[in-house]
Amino acid sequence: MAAILMVFMLIFFALSVPIAVSIGLASAIALWWDGGTPLIVLVQRSFTSIDSFPLMAIPFFILAGTLMEFGGISKRLINLANAITGHLPGGLAIVTVVTAMFFSAISGSSAATTAALGSMLIPGMIRRGYDPKFAGATQAVAGELGVIIPPSIPMILYGVTASVSIGDLFLAGFVPGILIGFALIVTVYVLSKKHNYVREPRKSFRKILVAIKEAFFALLMPVIILGGIYGGIFTPTEAAGIAVGYAFVVGVLVYKEIKLKELAKIFTQSAVTTATIMFIISSAGLFGWIMTRANVPQLVAEFFINISENPIIFLLLVNLFLIIVGMFMETNASIIILAPLLLPVATQLGIDPVHFGIIMIVNLALGMCTPPLGVNLFISSQIAKIRLDQISRGMLPYYGVLLITLMLLTFIPALSIGLVNLFK
Repeated sequence: MAAILMVFMLIFFALSVPIAVSIGLASAIALWWDGGTPLIVLVQRSFTSIDSFPLMAIPFFILAGTLMEFGGISKRLINLANAITGHLPGGLAIVTVVTAMFFSAISGSSAATTAALGSMLIPGMIRRGYDPKFAGATQAVAGELGVIIPPSIPMILYGVTASVSIGDLFLAGFVPGILIGFALIVTVYVLSKKHNYVREPRKSFRKILVAIKEAFFALLMPVIILGGIYGGIFTPTEAAGIAVGYAFVVGVLVYKEIKLKELAKIFTQSAVTTATIMFIISSAGLFGWIMTRANVPQLVAEFFINISENPIIFLLLVNLFLIIVGMFMETNASIIILAPLLLPVATQLGIDPVHFGIIMIVNLALGMCTPPLGVNLFISSQIAKIRLDQISRGMLPYYGVLLITLMLLTFIPALSIGLVNLFK
């Protein structure tokens, strides 16, 4: 049954059938082929996959991010980042990374971060003389921070799938996100010096204070949300609901950029995004149930252990495997399908589940910036009006930096779980 499932899923992928539909159809065919299971199980298992209280955080965080996007948060964060770092070589490109770090602490989504910021920053960089390939690639790679710096939708999915504390995952994502962000800033600085890209005028101390004041409520949101989670005031799911209320009040009453007539568009956009993710989760949950029933997790564990019981070798193989998977599969589906297969082997080899979760998410975030199916590349290339192969060439310097940071996060567990252990 597992073989039939994999064969048909790959066929559907090759035919460019959407991932959620491919997984669902392949699962249905595998159950039908097996013949011993009533097809009503398709509906039951799909529903069970999304019948989870922690998963309620996903639609709330999506709605909160959309409200913040329409509420003028992006513009104020860009102004703040420009006031602080714009005077450096390649100032606007550095602003792109810094703003992405700020925005990632609000959105929880890589695609949302790339789209919300790229629509303003990519044309701005091109007007200032930046190579479109460099401008698009910088925004695409900065956008991946949206799923690494908490709150993060993939972290919620991993936590639910692997039965790992979502609060611990959020806490573990801070240092990796900041490390990758600063690595990107250094890379942008070096490339900008090499190509002699322009600097923005240095802002006076007074203008910096004004920018901080204007962005104050935007910066306060992650403090309230994450501070409440780690302070034990509310759960991540409750925090997501509070984020929606806060985003609504700031957008409508404080910044006054959300008009009541725009609410229908905001809710519709959020609902479509939520439905897409939930469809993937339900299909992937059914897929995982079939694979478990076919004893595939045990076979995967035996495969890796037969190669080597050395945790270092295992992590190197997993990194290579996840990079390849990330190039061809959507991140959320990959987590739901692969976490139950790989995590038992990792724990058997003594690898912390939170640390392994960060490794998975950082790997799959890299896949958002790699062809042929990197969603960040598609978004950025459309905004920059360049082809996928052109923006991929602009990504080459960043790939090396991302691989180095990935290796550091893989083999220095303290970078991921140091804060978690400190707070316990």
